[in-house]
Amino acid sequence: MSDLKPSDPTPSDLRSTPLEAEHQRLGAHLTEFGGWNMPLRYTSDLAEHRAVREAAGLFDLSHMGEIHLEGPAAAAALDHALVGSATAVAVGRAKYSMMCAEDGSVLDDLIVYRLADEHFLVVANAGNADLVSRELVQRAAGFDVVVTDRSASTALVAVQGPRAEEIVVALATEADAATLRALPYYASAPVTLATGARALAARTGYTGEDGFELFVGTSDAVALWRAALAAGEPLGLVPAGLAARDSLRLEAGMPLYGHELDTTTTPYEAGLGRVVRLDKTGADGAPVEFVGRAALAARKVSPPARVLVGLRGEGRRSARAGYDVVTPAGTRVGTVTSAAPSPTLGHPVAMAYVTPEVSAPGTALAVDVRGRQEPFVVVDLPFYRRATA
Repeated sequence: MSDLKPSDPTPSDLRSTPLEAEHQRLGAHLTEFGGWNMPLRYTSDLAEHRAVREAAGLFDLSHMGEIHLEGPAAAAALDHALVGSATAVAVGRAKYSMMCAEDGSVLDDLIVYRLADEHFLVVANAGNADLVSRELVQRAAGFDVVVTDRSASTALVAVQGPRAEEIVVALATEADAATLRALPYYASAPVTLATGARALAARTGYTGEDGFELFVGTSDAVALWRAALAAGEPLGLVPAGLAARDSLRLEAGMPLYGHELDTTTTPYEAGLGRVVRLDKTGADGAPVEFVGRAALAARKVSPPARVLVGLRGEGRRSARAGYDVVTPAGTRVGTVTSAAPSPTLGHPVAMAYVTPEVSAPGTALAVDVRGRQEPFVVVDLPFYRRATA
């Protein structure tokens, strides 16, 4: 696995998802992550990673935050609160976005789902969910909208991999099967599961594979989890933990908050300036002043001090987050943010912030691995892209 960076509350502070007993029944090794007691792995990191690339993996994502905004000014409130344009998101579609502070630094990266004209769902990272909920309440003040944090009553289960569609269709009623098959990437639809539960099915994920994320009430989580395991086992689905999820997202070049994104970083350093809509307008066509806009506008036209790059290992030893990136002459030029041996590609991969002059693809660099310089070369992200993407 790559090096996740969990926070460190005392055991009594840890939260449990409604599926924790299921994880224990399956023999999962549980670990703290983002304030939650979560499965790190069930069998082996490698087996779970490969199952997602070749068949399917089942993930418990119930630690994520789900905040709803409902009302006539829901889109306008989000346009003010986030860097993207919620007004431009069509009903039934989703958008990757970020919440930034006034200085342009990233407080969290998010998925925004438009469920109806006046109803949005914001999904936040587990460790930042409380912050995002508080900020949305404050930033929506003065808008005609109600902000409700439903994280505690919502469970989230993901099925990811090339067999995901077959498995998720088998979980739904016949009437909703066609809806699921036709669901495009970054879209969502309400469906009824064969268990009788209502779910929001979203064709989104964090692994680089096709897949679905199913939002249900917490009381429906266990039935959904067991039904997914039963439907998916003949197709190669296995339960997968945080370790596999992290190595999968790293291969797919997806940032992880606390590693590639944090309060010292703006979207531009992370190569995600495209999500910042400095020119966004509201429903009336007027320019929108959103939190962090002035700082981000200045940052966009200033030379970057560092750039996020991909690094492909030329040897066998993997780097780790926090290790120094150096030139062949030994000059320090950056820091590794995430790293792992890539199970799919067969060599080490890493993401790192480096100085701009050494950020071009093909540049030969090294990572200081406990006093020994291991050769790496700068490459484009992502490291892995599925054939049909």
